[in-house]
Amino acid sequence: QVQLQESGGGSVQSGGSLKLSCAASGDTRCMAWFRQAPGKEREAVAVLDSDGTTTYVDSVKGRFTISLDNTKNTVYLQMNTLQPEDTAIYYCAEDPGAKILRGGSWSQTCPEQYNFWGQGTQVTVSS
Repeated sequence: QVQLQESGGGSVQSGGSLKLSCAASGDTRCMAWFRQAPGKEREAVAVLDSDGTTTYVDSVKGRFTISLDNTKNTVYLQMNTLQPEDTAIYYCAEDPGAKILRGGSWSQTCPEQYNFWGQGTQVTVSS
């Protein structure tokens, strides 16, 4: 059982920055940040796998950065140039994913559905 604890949400003006943190109690093979805005479906914002591969939803590319501090077992989401449409509850998620043999070596893959979730942290961006 992995426990995840987010922190760092808050309110900022458009163009501002926030850094979210997620302290994980266990494995960090697939770490992701999701968000859900009122009336919208939850979406994956950023994913970091144990191979160091990162993926981002198009709307945050170039503005958000996901990273992992292995010494603290904590994943971060640095969010720059925030816009009102970034307003949402942000959730940290973890899943062991799977290893697949690709091109003669094992690669980490991450799922669309995650097993472990944090409680969420609110991010509000005002114009």
